[in-house]
Amino acid sequence: MKSEEIRKLFLEFFEKRGHKIIPSSSLIPYDDPSVLLTTAGMQQFKKYFTREKDPNQDFGTQRTASIQKCFRTTDIEEVGDERHLTFFEMLGNFSFGPIGNDDPQNFGTDGYFKRSAIYWAYEFIKSLGLEIDYVTVFGGENDVPFDEKSYKIWQEIGFPENKILKGGREDNFWGPTGDEGPCGPTTEIYVDGLEIWNLVFNEYYQDKDGKLQKLQYPGVDTGMGLERLMKVLQKTPTIFETDLFMDLKNVLEKLIKHDDLRRERIVFDHLRGSVFLVADGLYPSNLERGYILRRILRRLTLNLKFLGIDLEKIDDLLKAVINKYSEFYPELKNFSKIKEVIFGEIRIFEKTLTAGLKEFNRLIKGNEDDQSLAEKTFFLYTSYGLPLEIAKELLRENQIKWSEISQQTFEELFKKHQQISRGNNK
Repeated sequence: MKSEEIRKLFLEFFEKRGHKIIPSSSLIPYDDPSVLLTTAGMQQFKKYFTREKDPNQDFGTQRTASIQKCFRTTDIEEVGDERHLTFFEMLGNFSFGPIGNDDPQNFGTDGYFKRSAIYWAYEFIKSLGLEIDYVTVFGGENDVPFDEKSYKIWQEIGFPENKILKGGREDNFWGPTGDEGPCGPTTEIYVDGLEIWNLVFNEYYQDKDGKLQKLQYPGVDTGMGLERLMKVLQKTPTIFETDLFMDLKNVLEKLIKHDDLRRERIVFDHLRGSVFLVADGLYPSNLERGYILRRILRRLTLNLKFLGIDLEKIDDLLKAVINKYSEFYPELKNFSKIKEVIFGEIRIFEKTLTAGLKEFNRLIKGNEDDQSLAEKTFFLYTSYGLPLEIAKELLRENQIKWSEISQQTFEELFKKHQQISRGNNK
């Protein structure tokens, strides 16, 4: 089964069970100042969990389902391995309290909780022909008790004790997104050793100080990563061999001059992510979310260059992403705008990169002490415009350690540089 079919099957499954299908929200959250970008499927529904908004009034039901585009930068430096991504799609079903008849056979519009959520997740996975290895539940920690209810529901379904594992706060308690918001214990589902579905039971609200309060109405927030699901369905070695990336991979292989699997995966991720960010109206800048886009476009440029790809010939790469995703995400159809923004940033940075790389190879030998390494890196920044994050990437690839002392020295030099610049401006 292709990814297009899986999206359709998932939404149809939950629509039959009383859920209103809600389109993905933008990657740029319009009413959530606690985050720069949309990082989870529940983000557009946060105010329904707290009842600041009424789901019955807005949706005609207390049940929704969506396929949400998400973007996270916490692991950006790990992108290039077998599993890390910045952009991904999250399949989710949601229930907003109060809880009605929590029976999996209830296909109405009232709220449901753990029993329906767990039974339906199990049913959907079985319908795809997949076998669950094991599941996890929250084992209790500090002031949050063991999730005995979820444990017993999995036993009802037929899972033995050795296939229902208990986890702590770090593994089986999710949220909030941003500084504060709904959160709660989770039960996770593993297939082929991979966690594919996380069912979150929002029973608490965490404030900015980290204090938990019971929500008036508990709710359900589930998230299943499409990339991971396709890996286990299509039985590929990694997520990058699934049909989600295959069209892009086929185009890339015709353009590269130097094979490098890690760099190819970075290109897959960063090109796809930047296309979606630009389609949602983001432009590269030196501030907040604009800098996230600028950063991934710079990393994209660096890796395209090392793969030997002519930067003037990446139209086909952009089209491969757009053709694969635009039927489900029609905002991607504005090819001319997407190309203009991405090409513009790449062309500007490519000139900086060419000069900076040449000087980096001449200047840095790998035998510098922490302070002199910081000084040389700062010189590359001020004289050639080579950004620190790109310099650090090059250092890491050359197995040259960037220490805390180097970072501190660089920051001190940067502050002095700012003070001099302000004086000159005055």
